[in-house]
Amino acid sequence: MMELLKKLSELPGISGFEGEVVEVIKNELKDHVHRLEEDHLGNIIALKKGKPNCPKIMLAAHMDEIGLMVRHIDKKGFIKFSKIGGINDQMIINQKVHIHTKKGPVVGVIGSKPPHRMKSSEKKKAITHDNMFIDIGASSKKEAEALLEIGDPITFQQELSQLQNSIVSGKALDNRIGCLVMIETLKRVKNECNIYAVGTVQEEVGLKGAKTSAFKINPDIAVALDVTVAGDHPGMKEDEAPIKIAKGPAVILTDAGGRGIITHSKIKDWLISASEEIDIPVQIEVSEGGTTDATSIHLTREGIPAGVLSVPTRYIHSNVSIASMDDIEKTIQLLVHALEQI
Repeated sequence: MMELLKKLSELPGISGFEGEVVEVIKNELKDHVHRLEEDHLGNIIALKKGKPNCPKIMLAAHMDEIGLMVRHIDKKGFIKFSKIGGINDQMIINQKVHIHTKKGPVVGVIGSKPPHRMKSSEKKKAITHDNMFIDIGASSKKEAEALLEIGDPITFQQELSQLQNSIVSGKALDNRIGCLVMIETLKRVKNECNIYAVGTVQEEVGLKGAKTSAFKINPDIAVALDVTVAGDHPGMKEDEAPIKIAKGPAVILTDAGGRGIITHSKIKDWLISASEEIDIPVQIEVSEGGTTDATSIHLTREGIPAGVLSVPTRYIHSNVSIASMDDIEKTIQLLVHALEQI
């Protein structure tokens, strides 16, 4: 499982460019499901059939990661970029990146004005992304344009690392962890219901793939598989982010202060009961920020009862996110048991 997470984490796949993640999911599930299809928007939909008259269950894990996109190439060959998804500018500076071009990846570094040449007033201000650029070592616009073009996607270059106590760190754990949970669940579950597992596209920029795939499938119930903020580190108050790493999966009751999902009571009871039956502790979260694919899914057609099962993760939306392999395993076990009880 660690090897698969490493592969998923290190793949490029910003919003709208999830193709390589799709291929890995296809390859992992081809021998475990009855049907695999890719819809018009790019979602990958796997069906594991159960009994004909049993419910349709949708699992949704978004495949996209936050990233950048080439916006402008100046006369000296330096590249200006736009952000794709919610990225804190402080996370971007001085990072190594891959620009994904038709000819293959081009390595670059994100630069900015050095502190040695900043005025005192400048040093006190955070550097914003519009004052940064990517340096690929090109000497001119012509040289840069021979390698890349406007609109090329950009990802941060980071390998998955194993830390202490079954903790891993890497990029795109939001939400390649959810993809891993979905894949492993389909491999293990012995189902009577009909399970539609969807790798969704463009979640980070508007929950787009969840809208179209939920409309197509029209499931009876749905669970979004994602990560959630673990606040068990310096600088965070427990009442702001009470979820902790290595304390089990999180069942989300609301997010975005209720503007996102408000989990259906039957979904909440189903997941919590399943956790109690196999003695896997769950953490309960009421969140005021952020949302998931479940927000789009539960408002599809006449409404779909939906919920969110998340893996606690520190430093989300950075290339050094941290999560526990034990939490991931427990999330899979809980989901498998829950599905087998329907």
